[in-house]
Amino acid sequence: MVRATIIGSGPNGLASAVSLARAGYEVRVLEASDTIGGGVRTTDGILPGFRHDVCSAVHPAALASPFFRAFGLADRIDWIRPEISYAHPLDGGRAAIAWRDIEKTSAALGDDRDAWLARLRPLSEHIDGVVDFTGHQIPRWPHEPLTAARYALRMLDQGTPLASRAFRTPEAAALITGVLAHANTPVPSLPGAAAGLLLAALGHAQGWMYPRGGAQRIADALVADLEAHGGRVETGLHVRDLGILDWGDPARGDLLLLNTSPRLALTHPGIPAGYARALSRYRYGPAAAKVDFELDGPVPWANADVAHSPTVHLGGTREEVRASENAVARGRVSERPYVLAVQPSVFDATRAPEGKAVLWTYIHVPLDSDLDATELITRQVERFAPGFRERILAHRSVPASAREAVNPAEIRGDVLGGAFTMRQALQRPTLSAAPWRTPMPGVYLASAATPPGPGVNGMSGWLAARTALADAGEPHELGDLFP
Repeated sequence: MVRATIIGSGPNGLASAVSLARAGYEVRVLEASDTIGGGVRTTDGILPGFRHDVCSAVHPAALASPFFRAFGLADRIDWIRPEISYAHPLDGGRAAIAWRDIEKTSAALGDDRDAWLARLRPLSEHIDGVVDFTGHQIPRWPHEPLTAARYALRMLDQGTPLASRAFRTPEAAALITGVLAHANTPVPSLPGAAAGLLLAALGHAQGWMYPRGGAQRIADALVADLEAHGGRVETGLHVRDLGILDWGDPARGDLLLLNTSPRLALTHPGIPAGYARALSRYRYGPAAAKVDFELDGPVPWANADVAHSPTVHLGGTREEVRASENAVARGRVSERPYVLAVQPSVFDATRAPEGKAVLWTYIHVPLDSDLDATELITRQVERFAPGFRERILAHRSVPASAREAVNPAEIRGDVLGGAFTMRQALQRPTLSAAPWRTPMPGVYLASAATPPGPGVNGMSGWLAARTALADAGEPHELGDLFP
C-alpha cells in the first residue's frame, strides 16, 4: 500500500489525512505537540475545571466549508449557535450588536440601517457563492460571477478610504471595523476587507458557531474518522529536517504533506534553488499576544446584550480600532489596543466550574514581541465591564515570542500562517496555479500558508490532497470520498 505522511495535526493536516486515508493510502500524521489538534486544541486551565482553547475558539467558516460539509462535521459534534454573532461595546454602556438576524441588526443602527443591509444582505443571502470565491486560489473564475462581483465591490467600499463614508453612526462604524480588524492588517486595507466581509456575511448567514467542549472536538472528530480508515497520529515528534525523515519513496507513489510553515520545505535536500528563494521571500506577521482568564463569575459587561455574545470586539470607536491596528503595522502597540475576546462559557458549561467563567483574549503585536498583554487587556475589558478585575481568579499569558513553542507553525507568533497582504493573496506562498504542489516529487504544502489561507475550514488540506491525488493519476472530488 502506498504511504502518505502528514506533518502537523491541525485541521488542514487532518483534512489531508482523512482524504488520503479514504482514497486508500496508509496514512501517518506526525505531531510535534503531545496532544493533537494544532490550532484547534483545548487544554486544562490553571485551576481545576477550567478549559481553554489554545488558538482558535470560534469557527464562523467551519460549517460553510465545502470540505467540512462533505465530511459531515455539523453532525459529528455538538455545535453552539448563538443568536448574537459578535458584539462591539462602546463607552457609556452602549454597544453595537451583530445578530444572526440581519434585520434585527440593521434596525438598531439608526441612519445606517439601509447601508448595513445594502452591503451585507446580498453577501449573506448568497453565502455559498462568497465561500466559493474566497475558498480557493486567486485568480480563479468563480462559480457565481455576480456574487463575486458584489463581494469585490464591497471590498473596494470597505478596504479603501471610501470606508469612512460608508457608515456614519458610531455603532455601525465600530461594528464593521471590529470584524475587519480580525485580519491583523492596516485598517482600512483590501485584505482586511476581504476577510472581514466574509466573516460578517457568515455572521448573518449562519452565525458564528463553536463546539461544545472546545475547539478540540474538531480535531477529535477528524482523528476518529482517520483511525476508522486505518490511519494513525503519532504525537511528540517534532520534525525539523526533511532530509532525515523516512517518509517513503516518491517513485513508488508515497506522499509527504506539510501542514507547517513553508520553511520546513527548505530542509528538503532536493529543493530547487529558485523555489527555495521564493519560499524565503514569504513574509510573516504581525503576531498575537494571548491571555486566558479564569473568572469568579461572568464578565460584568455594562451592556446586557454583550453578556450573551460569545465573541466580543473591544476597541472603542472606529478611529480607535484603526489607530490600534495601524500602530501594530508600524511596529508598536497602542495603549488602548483592539482586543479580540471570546467568552465560551456563556453557553458552554463544560468550560468552567459552575458559576465560574473563562475569557479567551488576544491582541495584535509585532513579530517576536515579548509583551505580556495582561494589563493592557485587563484595562480594555474593565473599560466596558467595570468590576472585571475583581473577578479574575487566575490568568495565563502567552506572548508572541512564546507561541512558536506552543505551535511550531506560528512563526514568531504569527497565528495566520503568513502576513495577510494583497501580494500574498496571489503568492501564498508562491505564484502558481496549484500552490499546494512543490517541485520536489511527492511533496505538497497543506497549511494556511496556501490558499485559501487562514481559518478553520480544512480547505488548504483538502486542496493539497486533491492535487496530490490528481498528480498520482487518481483524481477525486469530495463527493467521491464522502458519499
